Amino acid sequence: MNAAVLLIIIANVAGSFKGFKDRAFFEKFKFQIGPIIKGEKIRLLSSGFLHVDQGHLFFNMLTLYFFADPVIQYVGIPKFLAIYFGSLLAGSLFALNFHRKEPYYSAVGASGAVMGVLYAAIMLNPGMNLYMFFIPIPIPSYVFGVGYLLYSIFGMKKQWGNIGHSSHIGGAIGGFILTMLLYPSIIVTNKLIVIILAVPIILMFIFKDKLEN
Repeated sequence: MNAAVLLIIIANVAGSFKGFKDRAFFEKFKFQIGPIIKGEKIRLLSSGFLHVDQGHLFFNMLTLYFFADPVIQYVGIPKFLAIYFGSLLAGSLFALNFHRKEPYYSAVGASGAVMGVLYAAIMLNPGMNLYMFFIPIPIPSYVFGVGYLLYSIFGMKKQWGNIGHSSHIGGAIGGFILTMLLYPSIIVTNKLIVIILAVPIILMFIFKDKLEN
């Protein structure tokens, strides 16, 4: 495991376990619309180092573990960190915009950042396959990426479960844009994958008003 990834995981574990034990700490640094609008902008980033429980933390860190190194191999550590933290911020900003009329809406987790890293990995490694625990055959990574984004879009619209779907979407968008900016050659070399991943993002913005109603 790359040292940068290890440090991110350690920071997430430390912040999350602090939040598990200290409710005041958790409430102070979680993502919540009202306090952020009033000026507590630190929550846009600090919420990415808190999780609701150990399962939530484990899933996010396991996903990061699997997909971080393939990204680092292509873009290097500084650009990987830009994708991780840029996607984290993009996820928070997207959630802030979508839920701006809900002052008590709150969320935590590194899901936005991890989603951005996942999208970067798919764009940089278009031939990559994923193996799911309950599906015995490999799934093309781009199929998973598009499918999960569509699930998040509909989940955000229907408010499925206690999940921050909007931060997933914002993180994916952040990872998509940042990867193209930081590694622009993929626009030519992996053009088809870039187009496939762009389609649901474009459609979401076209029908944005319907999603908010």
